[in-house]
Amino acid sequence: MTELAGARWRKNTRSGDNGGNCVEVADNLPDVVGVRASKDPGGPVLTLAPGPWAAFVTGASSR
Repeated sequence: MTELAGARWRKNTRSGDNGGNCVEVADNLPDVVGVRASKDPGGPVLTLAPGPWAAFVTGASSR
């Protein structure tokens, strides 16, 4: 997971306090975006290139 060294994880500001059952995203790195479950920060991380992540966010926000 060295590609995520320096990652700054954040939750959606709309997630509120729901007991930690949120998705966190690290999108501050130039070549990779990390996505993980906030309830398991040491667990698996889905990594994507910035382009596909941006397409996903655009598609999700248009619904």
